[in-house]
Amino acid sequence: MTGFTKAAVAATLLATAAYGTAQAQEQVVDQVHFLVPGGAGGGWDGTARGTGEALTKSGLVGSATYENMSGGGGGRAIAHLIEVNDPGVMMVNSTPIVIRSLQGVFPQSFRDLTPIAGTIGDYATLVVHNDSAIQDFGQLVAALKADPSGVAIGGGSVAGGMDHLVAALIVRQTGGDPTALKYIPYDAGGKAMAGLLSGEIQALSTGFSEGIELARQGEVRILCVTAPARLEVSAETPTCDEAGAPGSEFVNWRGFFAAPDIPEAQANSYRQALAEMYETDAWVEVRDRNGWVDIFNSGDDFTAFLEAQEQQIGDLMRELGFL
Repeated sequence: MTGFTKAAVAATLLATAAYGTAQAQEQVVDQVHFLVPGGAGGGWDGTARGTGEALTKSGLVGSATYENMSGGGGGRAIAHLIEVNDPGVMMVNSTPIVIRSLQGVFPQSFRDLTPIAGTIGDYATLVVHNDSAIQDFGQLVAALKADPSGVAIGGGSVAGGMDHLVAALIVRQTGGDPTALKYIPYDAGGKAMAGLLSGEIQALSTGFSEGIELARQGEVRILCVTAPARLEVSAETPTCDEAGAPGSEFVNWRGFFAAPDIPEAQANSYRQALAEMYETDAWVEVRDRNGWVDIFNSGDDFTAFLEAQEQQIGDLMRELGFL
C-alpha cells in the first residue's frame, strides 16, 4: 500500500468513526467564497456546491458563495487565488493539480497554495463489456501478456491523463510493460463507454463511481478496484491488489486550498468546519446523493498525501515517457 493511500485510509476510518446524527452545529466560519476552476455542472463545481450546501445547512458556515473560473486546465483559477490572496476564498481541486503541474500545463503547484483538506475521493477501476469473453482480471492480464497491442484499453482523458496513468499503473504492477499498453483516449467518459460497447476497446479505465453505476445497469463487468480494501457498496469486487496487481492503489481525491498567505487561524477554521461537517446529516445526504467516498486528510497530512501522490504519478509518467 502506498504512503498516500495509507494516510487516506487512516483518515477515512477516523471520519467514519465520527459519524453521528448531529443536526445543527455551532458556527465555525462566517462566510466562504468557493472558487471553482471549471464550468458549472462539472465535478469540481458539484464538489464545491455540495460541500457548501452541507456546511451552511448544518450551521457550520453562515453563508457560501460560488465563482466559476475556467481556463488553462485549472491554472487560471490557481493564478487568481495566488494574486488576489483573499483569505475568505477556498478553491476546490483534485488529482489533476498534481498531474498538470508535473506536465507544465501551468507553472504553479499545490506548494504555492495553502492546502486545507482533502474531503472526498473516487477510486479507479477497469471494466469490460458484460458480453466480453474476458471474465475476470486474470484473463485480462493473460490477454495483455499474450498480445499487448491486441488489447485496447480506453479512457475518458488524453494520453498521459489520469485514466491512462491508472491503466498503466495496474499493468506495471502485474509485471507487464506499461509502455506497451495500447491506450485509446476519448474526450469524455460517455464516448469512452460507447467505444467499449462498440468493441473499439476491450476494457475501460474509469472512476469506480461511474463503473458501479454502469454495472448496476447491466452494461459492464468490473474487474477490480484500486482501493486498499473491498468497498462495501460492491463487496464482491476484488481489489486490484487481490486480483493480481499488488501495489496498484490509487484514489482520485477532491479537496480544498486557500490563498498562500492566509492566517493560520483562518486556515484552521476551515479545517475545523470541514472536519465537523462529517458528523452532520446534511453531509451524509449530499455525500450519498453524489456517490462520494469519504477521504479526509487535513493540513500537514493533506500535504504529505499530495507529496506522495506527486512522487507516484511522477515516477510513472517518467517511465511512460510523458516527463
